[in-house]
Amino acid sequence: RAIDKGLTAGAHGLPLIGSGDWNDAMNRVGLQGRGESVWLGWFLHTVLRPFIPLCETRDTARAARYTSEASRLAGMLERAWDGEWYRRGYYDDGTPLGSAQNDECKIDSITQSWAVLSGAAPVKHAERAMDAVRTQLVRRAARVVLVLTPPFDQSAQDPGYIKGYPPGVRENGGQYTHAAVWTVMAAARLGNGDEAVELFHLLNPINHTRSAADVERYKAEPYVTAGDVYASPAHAGRGGWTWYTGSAGWMYRAGLESILGLKRHGASFELDPCIPAAWPEYSIVWRFGRTGYEISVSNPEHRCRGIAEAELDGNPVDSAAIPIVDDGATHRVRVVVGEQAQSTPRTARRGTVARA
Repeated sequence: RAIDKGLTAGAHGLPLIGSGDWNDAMNRVGLQGRGESVWLGWFLHTVLRPFIPLCETRDTARAARYTSEASRLAGMLERAWDGEWYRRGYYDDGTPLGSAQNDECKIDSITQSWAVLSGAAPVKHAERAMDAVRTQLVRRAARVVLVLTPPFDQSAQDPGYIKGYPPGVRENGGQYTHAAVWTVMAAARLGNGDEAVELFHLLNPINHTRSAADVERYKAEPYVTAGDVYASPAHAGRGGWTWYTGSAGWMYRAGLESILGLKRHGASFELDPCIPAAWPEYSIVWRFGRTGYEISVSNPEHRCRGIAEAELDGNPVDSAAIPIVDDGATHRVRVVVGEQAQSTPRTARRGTVARA
């Protein structure tokens, strides 16, 4: 029912933004009920695809409807291509948001990262969109990944209460860490292990407090993910609120799933790492119930991605579907990063301590 409720479409064939999507501070984009969200389109497509096979076993008519909607949505989303990146959405009157033609908020990070994460965007556009993120939103000197730029300030645009924040603070052009982590995950999804880990370190709070000067600037705990980090020139690099941000969970997923590649799928788990080429190896110790999994990953060819071979307790195994058995034993998994062997077909993609 929730999915059906979300199957709305405005003049551009995209989901209605209502009183805000993920960014609830854009609460006036669709004040009159006609504004649309490109990001919500990517997200909805991401939700629809895994539900289709579930529906095929229970409700074939619904499965067909979701398949048709996902296909239609992908086409409409591609029309939101702005030339170098994807637009963020459309106001009630059809004016684009997050477009090169805007004077403020020309580009928004989450429409670019979710173009990648949804798998719905053509690869050439997904890669160009992430190039735009690299050049316009990743600020290495300030150690932040901006959610949008330029921030709202003097323009006639009225996106909502986001404009009430000072430029460069929180959702208004600062680092909103939740969104920044999606940038890390998108880089990994594209196979850019060096970049993914570099950005992960950029977001890691411990790296904002390496010196006394850093501590004075950051002003937040080094052991807790900050929900936002300011980019305003007057407070550049200052940490925002901590302790109750959902970005902490996403940061954990980015490190464990997107970079180290450990993903659970019901009664099995997958290893699909995306790591820096310089990493020679790493290991994961994972406990499932009474059972331990000691996972070692080697990278002799210094690649970022790809599985050359995988073993479970000395026997060949599909790295995309390693069985989980809670038998109280300790199981050893060995994975070698490299070019995929032709004789090892892989299935479709689907508390932990790691060290590298």
